[in-house]
Order: sequence, then C-alpha cells, then structure tokens
Amino acid sequence: MSINHIRPWRNIERRKSRQIMVGNVPVGGDAPIAVQTMTNTLTTDVAGTIAQIQASADAGADIVRVSVPDEASSKALKEIVAESPVPIVADIHFHYKRGIEAAEAGAACLRINPGNIGDSARVAEVVQAAKDHNCSIRIGVNAGSLEKHLLEKYGEPCPDAMVESGLEHIRILQDHDFHNFKISVKASDVFMSAAAYQMLADATDAPIHLGITEAGGLMSGTIKSAIGLGQLLWMGIGDTVRVSLSADPVEEIKVGYEILKSLGLRHRGVNIISCPSCARQGFNVIKTVETLEERLAHIKTPMSLSIIGCVVNGPGEALMTDVGFTGGGAGSGMVYLAGKASHKMSNDQMVDHIVEEVERKAASLDAEAAAQAAG
Repeated sequence: MSINHIRPWRNIERRKSRQIMVGNVPVGGDAPIAVQTMTNTLTTDVAGTIAQIQASADAGADIVRVSVPDEASSKALKEIVAESPVPIVADIHFHYKRGIEAAEAGAACLRINPGNIGDSARVAEVVQAAKDHNCSIRIGVNAGSLEKHLLEKYGEPCPDAMVESGLEHIRILQDHDFHNFKISVKASDVFMSAAAYQMLADATDAPIHLGITEAGGLMSGTIKSAIGLGQLLWMGIGDTVRVSLSADPVEEIKVGYEILKSLGLRHRGVNIISCPSCARQGFNVIKTVETLEERLAHIKTPMSLSIIGCVVNGPGEALMTDVGFTGGGAGSGMVYLAGKASHKMSNDQMVDHIVEEVERKAASLDAEAAAQAAG
C-alpha cells in the first residue's frame, strides 16, 4: 500500500451534484473529478487532431473538446470520434446545424449556449438530436460573450450576470425536458470566475465544469488557474476541470492533475516532493528533479517521491513518501523506502537507482490493486 494517503484533516467535502454521463465517463455525484483539455489543431486535419487527442489521453485526459466551426469540421468529427480513445465534446457556437451534425457524428457532449444558436424551434432540434444520440450538453457561459440584455441590465460582465445567463440557459433545456447537462461560468478574471462559480454552486445541482478562460501562457496561466480553480476545488466545487493555456494541450492535462493532486482530489503518477536547493545540497537537486520528471512520466500509479538536497528536511520528508533520497556527504546520499532509511547510494548512480525503485514500487502497488479487484 502506498503511504501517500489522505489524512482526515485534509479531506475535502465535495458539493453534492447530480451525475451525468459524458460518453463512458461519469461526471458529478461521487465520480472522480474529470480532467479535460481541448485540441488546437484544425479539426479538418483529422490525423493531426487524432494524434493530439491520443497524446492528451496518454497524459491522463478523461475528456477532450474539439471545435466544430463549419460543415467540413462536422464531417471530420465523425472520423475523429471513431478513432478517439476518450469521449469527445463538440464545441458549437451560433449555428444550430453544427450541433445536430456533431450529435449525429457521435460526439459524447455538445458545448453550447442555448441562447446563441437560434430561436426555440432550433434549440428544440439540437436538444432532440442530443436525446436521439445519447449526447450530453455543457452550457458554457463566458464573461466575454454575455447576452446583450444582461450587459444592458448590469452595465458590464459580472458574476451576477454570468449566473443569470447560466440559469436562463438551464431553463431553456429544462423547458425541452432535457436534464443531461453540466454548466460552466468562465471568465479570465480570477475574482469574477470564483465569485460566479460560488453563486452557481448554490443555485443548481447540475455538475459544474471549472475553468479560468483565456488564462494565458504556460507560466502565467498555470498560476492563475491554480489560484482560481484551487480555491473552488478546496471549497468542494467542481466536477470537471480544464486548465486553459496558450500551450500544448498535454501541458493543460499535467497542470490539471497537479492542481488536483495538491488538494488530494485525484492521484495519478509520481508526486515529486523536492526542495528548491541551496548551498547545503549534496547533489544537483534541480537537474535531478528535471531528469526524474522526464524518466518517470510513464508511471501512472499514484505514489510519492521525495528528493531533498540535505539532511535538514530530507529525513522528515522521506518519512511521508514511498521512495526518497536525501543528500549527504562524500558524493552519496541515503535512499528511503516506505518512509524508512534503507541504504546509501552514490550521487552518480542515484537517478537510475531511484527510477528502478519507483518502478518496482509501482509494479507492487499495481499487483496489490489487481489482487484486491479480483476479490
């Protein structure tokens, strides 16, 4: 058993939401928080889009969104869905026919604003297509594209306007006897997003998709998303997450999992605990961690690894990790296994050795899990 367990004082009580299905992925209720991303290839580039979806799935994506802006993209979507290892959400804006085509093409979910795809008759057609093809819907409210009447009412984008928009869209779907939906209220402003999501969580039991939209590049977007999504998740709000970065979609998945791992809400792969290094370090901590992150990226089993440069905090951190290495003197350090000092290892061999120990522990945990599942 991994010692990277959740302690009682770290438990987060998640908001009670009803559960829907996005393809074969349960969303809401007691299901794990799903991690999503979105392709940035041209959808008509079928091979390129499928490759990006596969890379995202390999990184841990549960669901991937694909934009469907035109009829050619609708035709490509059918091929993409057939090859995708994960459920596909079709991103639909303005043209109701794209929503119908996406449902017919096998999309697991449609991301729409019911209010911007036409009159009631057209909304009814999209909803019927979703029903006919067992397709869920995500109501996607965005501060940058609020309805004119709400902007006139509130004067500018704000949490109240965003939530009112979302609730109006919910009523549209419910009026058509459609309840297989989730909802998001995104803004690029962290404060606006957080306030809107908190209000929304009190106003509906629908599953909530979290995101800070247009968060920025890899560094700035990660920080904004960690702050915005982190506080909401800590409050128990959120059933799916997407970290919106101007970066490779795989990076969005990595950041999403790191946010969830830091809160004990989802565990996948090796959680590396490392020091920032200082003059006391007995080896090059920064370079070692960079190398280990690359060489352990293939591990999916949840486990923990501490890499600490000296004996000030190293032994204490190692007590709480599955595998650990603490720098010492004379070109060697101490290897810890299951929280206990095990043996010394030279600095020049320790990376290969740590990889071996982590792989061995992962195999043991996998075997243990398989035995438990077998009964």
